[in-house]
Amino acid sequence: MKTIDIIVPCYNESEVIDMFYGECRRVTDSITDYSFHYIFVDDGSADDTLIKLKKICENPGADYISFSRNFGKESAMYSGLKNSTGDMVVIMDADLQHPPALFPEMIKGIEEGYDCSATHRASRDGDPPLRVWFTDKFYKLVNKISDVEMPNGAGDFRMMNRKMVNAVLSMSEVQRFSKGIFSWVGFKTKWIPFQDVERAAGQTKWSFWKLFVYALNGITAFSTAPLRFASVVGSIISFSSFLYLFYIILKTLIWGKEFPGYASTITLILFIGGVIILSCGILGEYIAKIYMEVKNRPIYIIGETSIKNSKDDSK
Repeated sequence: MKTIDIIVPCYNESEVIDMFYGECRRVTDSITDYSFHYIFVDDGSADDTLIKLKKICENPGADYISFSRNFGKESAMYSGLKNSTGDMVVIMDADLQHPPALFPEMIKGIEEGYDCSATHRASRDGDPPLRVWFTDKFYKLVNKISDVEMPNGAGDFRMMNRKMVNAVLSMSEVQRFSKGIFSWVGFKTKWIPFQDVERAAGQTKWSFWKLFVYALNGITAFSTAPLRFASVVGSIISFSSFLYLFYIILKTLIWGKEFPGYASTITLILFIGGVIILSCGILGEYIAKIYMEVKNRPIYIIGETSIKNSKDDSK
């Protein structure tokens, strides 16, 4: 009998975690050809999520990992993958926006020869219009400037075979952007659409600012286009300044000296200064990534866990 690990990152999910486990068990208990194992990753929750996870993990086939502090969802997913042993691995959220009812269809995709059964949201009707607009523009931009294709609406809810899981784990970078990593490693993927639903309980942890930072991290993680953009703009301005200098010299020789315009001078100074600051900011983003990677800090640290011989990234 093949085994499937279900990895569930949790951060302050006390209100919904029991409901989630009950719904998942209802689906997995009806699938007789596979054995399921749950790996809950508590990402330093401030509520009683860990207490409820310990209660859930008293049942056979469920384990928990609790971080020493909040490291972020990306670290939680990586920890779950690193501690998984199943033939296949599912990553999903605990808020029931990822429907467990899709498990049979995802398994079917793997049985058909795909390495991954991934889901994408068929619509974003539940999101604010501004967020939908920015999300759409982000995917269009990142697909134009990067070497990987990230389908619009693709999420972390997916099932992967062991070959793909090992490939994802081989990319042990600290500044992780899993959507890009899943696309970068390649492999045959079956896309399964699903309808967006409201959270079963609790509040979303993703504010507009956090999503913006996450998007910026994704762009800089899989593309050097911003650096090239800064270089191109700098080259254009430098070339234009030489043309303008030549124009001033020629004008002075023909018509004589004149007083320079104050407004035009200030405008040029502010424009060029703004471009310099923008270029420094873009360069700083990439230097910051290099800085974080070369320190070689662990991606996560386990505070406590029910998994014997767990793989702590600090070891």
